Amino acid sequence: MRPSHPRRLAGLYLAQRTRFGVKFGLETMHALVAELGHPERAYTTLLVSGTNGKGSVVAGVDAVLLASGRRVGRYTSPHLVRVNERLAVNGRDVTDHDFEIAVRSVRAAAERLVRRGTLAAHPTFFEALTAAAFVHFRRKRVEVAVLEVGLGARLDATNVADPIASAIVSVAFDHQVYLGRTLASIAKEKAGVVRRGRPTVVGPLTAAALRAVRTEARRSGARVVEATRGSRVVTRDDSDLVDVRTPGRSYEGVRPFPGAHQHDNLLVAIRLLEEAEAAGLDVDLDTVGPAISRARWPGRLEWIDGDPPLLLDGAHNPAGARALAAYLEGRGPFVLLLAAMNDKDVAGIARPLLRHAAEVVLTRPRLPRAMDPDELARRIGDGAVGARREPGVARALALARRLARARGTPVVVAGTLFLIGEVKGLLERPR
Repeated sequence: MRPSHPRRLAGLYLAQRTRFGVKFGLETMHALVAELGHPERAYTTLLVSGTNGKGSVVAGVDAVLLASGRRVGRYTSPHLVRVNERLAVNGRDVTDHDFEIAVRSVRAAAERLVRRGTLAAHPTFFEALTAAAFVHFRRKRVEVAVLEVGLGARLDATNVADPIASAIVSVAFDHQVYLGRTLASIAKEKAGVVRRGRPTVVGPLTAAALRAVRTEARRSGARVVEATRGSRVVTRDDSDLVDVRTPGRSYEGVRPFPGAHQHDNLLVAIRLLEEAEAAGLDVDLDTVGPAISRARWPGRLEWIDGDPPLLLDGAHNPAGARALAAYLEGRGPFVLLLAAMNDKDVAGIARPLLRHAAEVVLTRPRLPRAMDPDELARRIGDGAVGARREPGVARALALARRLARARGTPVVVAGTLFLIGEVKGLLERPR
């Protein structure tokens, strides 16, 4: 029999895991990492939780650690075009060959655990991928890993790691079916990243969310560091550069990611780096300005040149949509290409974006959880009157671009990172 292509074996195993969906609980992960010889203990770890802004903070921290001369592993989710994007060492996505090696190791460990009866079933997609990241980082001898929490934190697969410092970037309504229906209950789940005697940096939280985090920190003997307390971001006139002041240092000429909300994310990233240095990690804080200025994070207020230009932003909850709407304020009308997942507050996402949209195209990414355009329109309500509905993303993108060219406006693509990824995949195809 002809052997399967090695890349397809890893892909097939992970694809089989997707049907198990979301699974809360760390029993599988604890068993997996023990069977694998605890790869997560082979390097220093920083753990980043929150509703929005996690990826931006991870990208900024990763850039500064690289500029400091550290060998860095970065783990993020979800990916946009290829799953390899989730695992990076020194800024380079994992190769197909190394990805295959890591996933094979996890699969073999899971098979042994199932055979012995330690596990009743193989891990989920996210559990397997997280374990593969730990294995890959150990194999590549990284010095520090920056991990983005997937969902929640307390019972997320990444939380088997033991970080020297953590962050909770933001707390907003999202995934309420899993995390609770109040900001306090969501914050309690996010606070799963706190560790005894170690710092957790938090972004600007509501009073209820901050109380919940502080309560969990007291129970765990952890220390909470409010990123904005004693800190400020000073904007420069006629420049996209800012100066940052923290209680201990000043950073001149930093270019944050686009959007006013990114100033808070910038503070969280810098304060996390400061706390990591205080905990013993070798960080050159003098590199903060140039390193963060060079950092990129695709799919978040990302402009794509063309006729018409495209703005890609994975605003997938009301807070993210409000941040995108604030960025678009005063920039004129646009054509909105929108999609969403079934479990999302669609009306809350659409409401701030529809205010200035000249035309709306509703679509659906190729994903079981994605909402059909007709259902999307129904949930949006009156705001969707007159919206075009095109289930295929390729056809929907072509329609949105035609409408935008006719009006001389850009296309704004939003609602879910899965739509962003599919659009980026289409744009990368040879013509």
